[in-house]
Amino acid sequence: MVYKTVKKEAPGRGKVDILAETYEAGEPKGEDAGRWRQKLGSRDEILKYLKNGERYWYNDDWFGSEKRKNPA
Repeated sequence: MVYKTVKKEAPGRGKVDILAETYEAGEPKGEDAGRWRQKLGSRDEILKYLKNGERYWYNDDWFGSEKRKNPA
């Protein structure tokens, strides 16, 4: 695969090649793009989804790779 590169100035090394954008530009397409509420079947599934999101942002109990030895 061929990637786009950009020439930039590097300290002490002169000009070097750096990778440019490697993603495909665009936005999600289709009728269901961004409609997460319709993808969840019942009210209980919606509440579970929202509570899980709140746990991620606001809770002190963390699991798995999210766990830290020293809280921030």
